[in-house]
Amino acid sequence: MVILWNIVLLIVGFAMLVKGADWFVDGAAGIASKLKIPQLVIGLTIVAMGTSAPEAAVSITAALKENASIAIGNVVGSNIMNILIILGVTAVIIAMSIQKSTVMVEIPFMIAITVILIGMGKTGGQISRLEGVILWVLFLAYLTYLFFLARKGKEEDVEEKRSVWKLLLFMILGGVLVVWGSNFTVDSATVIARTVGISEHFIGLTIIAFGTSLPEFVTSVTAARKGNADIAVGNIVGSNIFNILFILGTTALITPIPYASAFIIDGIVAVATGVVLWLAVFKKLELKRGWGIIMLVLYAAYFVYLVQL
Repeated sequence: MVILWNIVLLIVGFAMLVKGADWFVDGAAGIASKLKIPQLVIGLTIVAMGTSAPEAAVSITAALKENASIAIGNVVGSNIMNILIILGVTAVIIAMSIQKSTVMVEIPFMIAITVILIGMGKTGGQISRLEGVILWVLFLAYLTYLFFLARKGKEEDVEEKRSVWKLLLFMILGGVLVVWGSNFTVDSATVIARTVGISEHFIGLTIIAFGTSLPEFVTSVTAARKGNADIAVGNIVGSNIFNILFILGTTALITPIPYASAFIIDGIVAVATGVVLWLAVFKKLELKRGWGIIMLVLYAAYFVYLVQL
């Protein structure tokens, strides 16, 4: 009965995370349009960060509840899933064109910070507060890069008819749903793991990672179906960068994050998925269906590895 109730809470938590992130992104993007902020900035920052709001809420909530070990699994698992599952499925639906800056700068940067994260975890067995500061410095550097990138882009005149108050209400309600949803998700997943005897390592890398990646999944697949798949890769890469630098950086500032030796393998897998994505799009600046299938097969192999732990 305890497990059944917590499964219900887990599903409710996921639903709140998805809807909350959707409202938050919608409200934030609307306000940005009202303020005449370029759409390029909206896509690379507000949308990418908004779809990562569930990961942020879950990881920070876990840290505040002295269960910070979930944070690493949540972020690393989400990053692996974002590339192999979300981009894999989206690529199977429709080939996606890629911005040159994403291939030359953002994907390599994502790979580099994942390697840095592994190094931090391996040297001290945790992500310390000082290392949290380092991640935040890198995050500020990334935002500076986006600022200069946005200045080179053209501003699009997008008319937003809704009032600022309505958009603010969307943002606030979305934020509240994300926070509540993260509480339900962390608490119920932890109870299920301990009751069934499943490690929190596995739970964080699979169930919680999938739940918190749902906004990215919905956004990417919807974009593909509407013929706007070219924005999907940029948003996913941006979300992955945000996950490591902001989420783990902030979580580490709250409390040092334990980095179990098992996560080193998962970190290496995350680096490998980034390299696979880079190789897939490097020559033709396009992610095609064949590579999408390869990505899904690779995730299936990774899942088999997790089950056997």
